[in-house]
Amino acid sequence: MDYLAALIPSVVMAVAFIALIVTIVKSQGGANKAKEDAAVDAALARAEADRRVAGSEAS
Repeated sequence: MDYLAALIPSVVMAVAFIALIVTIVKSQGGANKAKEDAAVDAALARAEADRRVAGSEAS
């Protein structure tokens, strides 16, 4: 039974890792991709605008 107790944590971690990879792969593309891309573009535009405002105030 000791061998079983030694294998269980490894098996649980392997299953969790596989589930994580499957979730990541499934969330790529599709309708989510457009929403995620738009959110990233908006955040980058906001950061760029803030950087320009801060740069013009310092000059």
